[in-house]
Amino acid sequence: FIYAHSWVKQRHALIRILRSEVHMSTEERGGSGPDPGAGVTIGATVPTGFEPTAAEEVGEKIGAEARIGKDRGRIYFRIGADKLPLVHRLRSVDNLFVVVAEYNNYQFKESKEETLLDLQKLASQLPWTIALEVWKMNNALKKKRGRRRGGNSSVLTPKGDVSKEGDTEADSPRPEDEEGRDEDGGGCAPAERDAADKPLKFRVTCNRAGDKHSFTSNDAARDFGGAVQEFFQWKADMTKFDIEVLLNIHNQELVVGIALTEESLHRRNITHFGPTTLRSTLAYGMLRLCRPQISDVIVDPMCGTGAIPVEGAIEWQQSFFIAGDNNDMAVNRTVNNTNHILKRRQEGGSSAPGLRMDTARWDLCRLPLRASSVDIIVTDMPFGKRMGSRKKNWDLYPSCLREMARVCRPATGKAVLLTQDKKCFAKALSRMGGLWRRSHTVWVNVGGLHAAVYVLKRTGWVHGAAAEDGAEGRGEGEEEELL
Repeated sequence: FIYAHSWVKQRHALIRILRSEVHMSTEERGGSGPDPGAGVTIGATVPTGFEPTAAEEVGEKIGAEARIGKDRGRIYFRIGADKLPLVHRLRSVDNLFVVVAEYNNYQFKESKEETLLDLQKLASQLPWTIALEVWKMNNALKKKRGRRRGGNSSVLTPKGDVSKEGDTEADSPRPEDEEGRDEDGGGCAPAERDAADKPLKFRVTCNRAGDKHSFTSNDAARDFGGAVQEFFQWKADMTKFDIEVLLNIHNQELVVGIALTEESLHRRNITHFGPTTLRSTLAYGMLRLCRPQISDVIVDPMCGTGAIPVEGAIEWQQSFFIAGDNNDMAVNRTVNNTNHILKRRQEGGSSAPGLRMDTARWDLCRLPLRASSVDIIVTDMPFGKRMGSRKKNWDLYPSCLREMARVCRPATGKAVLLTQDKKCFAKALSRMGGLWRRSHTVWVNVGGLHAAVYVLKRTGWVHGAAAEDGAEGRGEGEEEELL
């Protein structure tokens, strides 16, 4: 009893010390926090390998300069509060969070106990106020319907003040695609206002990478979360939480943030899933690599559930997309996913035109398309894992590459192909007789598999022969493309 009483006194003393340090500047701690005058820093997780593509989209749609994080799959950019709605229009990001503070060279102690004690102290030293305000603004942008979690609208600030009622809704937003997005905001429901005095429910999620840490992710989340709970007097709840605090650690980099998305944004379009459904964010990244232009004809010859053409038809409305597959179930899934988008538009009262997209059932090696009639080919090729087999790929890949070359426009056509069977693909490409030239390769992680996105350019050669006059004089060993 005496030992327990002494431990409680020491704990309360530590809490008083932590709260007395809350006014320490972030610069004194070696970190950087949001500055109200310069806006806030937003972090986003993206498919690994597509960080430059996502950064390019941020600059194009928001006008902000994004930097790629040291940890793969993350980008960061600063925005003003007025541009928060634009953030949810990004198509290449999976999850969004507002950065509370960032430490590029955090000094972790060698002892596990000392490190965890430092993380406990850190909880009260962070500039939470601005990030919590952004979190409240973000909640006001979410759709009123489709709420998945309950909660209340009170936000307890580090000073102990409760924010005004009706400023926010309890859940994180569920941003939909641009056809179904409701950005009118709105106040809280009566039930939320009645629960205004209840503390928020929260959880801490720790993502850690690096082998020189003396602690585990669970250790960090537990101790940091306990300090956050003591500081804000929030209630911990691992499932039905109102707010999610993120603790991202990569070697010596430490980033504390607050989640702005309830679930990954890659689930935005697909309702009828297949055995190998491609993430919408990955589909968008692949499409962006080929830079579609007005009036381009874009084909996905192995469409599966239609993730690529559906995503493309929504974003690039001045191009025309053709989806096809040799499997009846895959074609039906693509049609159902397309109909779902159109139905959601209609229910939302949108005046947007229908999708410029068509779906067909065909044989990949005998496409019912005229020669040189397609501008871009984008597809997810069978890995030989869940679909097809590695053995069949040795016959399939050369046949489909040759047929793609036939329908693709010489000298200007492009192909963006995703596969995990890299050895088979490289061999098949070498047997094309100069029909395709590999521009570059993007290495990605697809469901834990190390895969590659190959960006190919169609050469001026037609099945090994030159497509332009004067090419007959080339040497037999030369396969220089006529571009």
